[in-house]
Amino acid sequence: MRLEEFWGIGPKTAALLRESIGEPDAIAAIENADIRTLAAAGVPRGRAVRILRRASGTDGIEVLGTGDTRDVYDELLSVASGYALTNHAADRIRVMTPLSTREAMADRLDRVLAAKAAWIDLGDDDRKRVIDAFDAYDDADGTDSAAVEAALELDAVGLAGEPFDALAGIDSDALEAAKGALGAVRETDDGVVVGEGADDELDALRAERDAAADLNNAAFDIIETVRSDGVRDMDALQAGVIEHIASETGIEPPRVRSAAADDAVDAADFVSQTLRALVDDLETAVDEREATVAAELQDRIGAADADVTAAVTAIGDIALELSLGRFAAAFDLQRPELVDDGLAVRNARNLFLDGDVQPITYAVGTHGLTDTARSLSPPTDDRVAVLTGANSGGKTTLLETLSQVALLAAMGLPVPADEAEVGQFETIVFHRRHASFNAGVLESTLKSIVPPLTGDGRTLMLVDEFEAITEPGRAADLLNGLVSLTVDQSALGVYVTHLADDLSPLPETARIDGIFAEGLDPELELQVDYQPRFGTVGKSTPEFIVSRLVANATDRAERAGFESLAAAVGEEAVQRTLSDVEWQQ
Repeated sequence: MRLEEFWGIGPKTAALLRESIGEPDAIAAIENADIRTLAAAGVPRGRAVRILRRASGTDGIEVLGTGDTRDVYDELLSVASGYALTNHAADRIRVMTPLSTREAMADRLDRVLAAKAAWIDLGDDDRKRVIDAFDAYDDADGTDSAAVEAALELDAVGLAGEPFDALAGIDSDALEAAKGALGAVRETDDGVVVGEGADDELDALRAERDAAADLNNAAFDIIETVRSDGVRDMDALQAGVIEHIASETGIEPPRVRSAAADDAVDAADFVSQTLRALVDDLETAVDEREATVAAELQDRIGAADADVTAAVTAIGDIALELSLGRFAAAFDLQRPELVDDGLAVRNARNLFLDGDVQPITYAVGTHGLTDTARSLSPPTDDRVAVLTGANSGGKTTLLETLSQVALLAAMGLPVPADEAEVGQFETIVFHRRHASFNAGVLESTLKSIVPPLTGDGRTLMLVDEFEAITEPGRAADLLNGLVSLTVDQSALGVYVTHLADDLSPLPETARIDGIFAEGLDPELELQVDYQPRFGTVGKSTPEFIVSRLVANATDRAERAGFESLAAAVGEEAVQRTLSDVEWQQ
């Protein structure tokens, strides 16, 4: 396979990769989801991520029907990758895509939830040992030797069950024997190289060779040093030189003597010839010893080759699954029930919100979910829900939460809800409110959200305040058309709007839900019950906002202006709101 055969790699990118790291290494990086290698080679990181996502999930990527859907998908993977135990696990999480079969989704759910349970069951000390083992693996750049070290440490922790079963069949004694060898020997273009510290004799020979080489350009200094001891005749000088070289380099005198020149014309020639011969002799000795040690090390590695290969694969897979398990544990994610149709959640939470979040129970389509604790039973069999209600009432957040649940389930990941039923969607269309009022925006929006409805497969429509892009009267007509088209195409949809009163009679399988504001708290913040009320039109309740403006006004003229607005929206309601706040305070 050539680089140009991968999605997103044109002639320029291919040339860049061939020049920087070579085609084989570039292909290996793509197949291994190695974002860092591609980025280091000069491919912009965002482009590298897109290339790898396409390489790993061409079919599933089509589920992401709009830019807003892709934004939620990107942010979900960003959050999840923050719990990665290794750099490569983070890369693999960032390039995960929706899966194309229910079998694949169910299989990944099994593995991730097993990893979640394993992580929760670990004590604090064992968690630290696992994290430290993977940190060391990263610090060593994920080499085979580092993978063996990590596997031995996880084995020492005594971890069992999924996802650690991959280590169960590995011979730890064989890994222990191969551990030092793996870190000591490496193959280069010039042959096999044995690292420092692998063999004492080899290290000593190298040190002697280097010391002799350092003296090689100091012949006159050596002669002067020897003569300074009173040596004058040639025989005594040669003996002194040999003794000096042995003393300075730590080389045994017999080795120096065996390299001594026997046909030197003068003292300087004797020193130079002796040192050159000594360096050559030691170089040969180093090469012979290195070859012997390399063969011994490679034999040790070969004897454990199957176990080393298994350890390298196991550590990569364990790091990925345990990272996803940490993510699931951190947010208490639960297994969704994968169903044929419908999207229903009980006590769902938005992963992008911090702090104390009110859980939501909601559903559209066919489902069997009931929130018994709160006596909530979302209607079933409705194809479309039109969601109305208060400004800042969480309508958009609910759409985003539903998109999170649908996307996580599509990737085979647990979801932020106590219980969920998720149908299979070929396309998920999430469209945020875009406050631009012109024909171009209207056209581009319609071109974005309508084609998925008319294609093959089931579509999930999550559309926020469609009326923001055209005049209210015509927006109501278009929204009626979208609701009808959603029903006709057997799709599912939740549409947020303030135009519920302007809509024509909806199809029989569509309903209207409402979110209600309940007043202001003592700090004059809007109090909202974020749980939608089914079959009820929600109200925007502008009197609460006007009440806050009246209460916060410090300028007399400004306050008078807000009080005139109070009269317009209902002075009695404003006064009642302010009285309630005062009573709470």
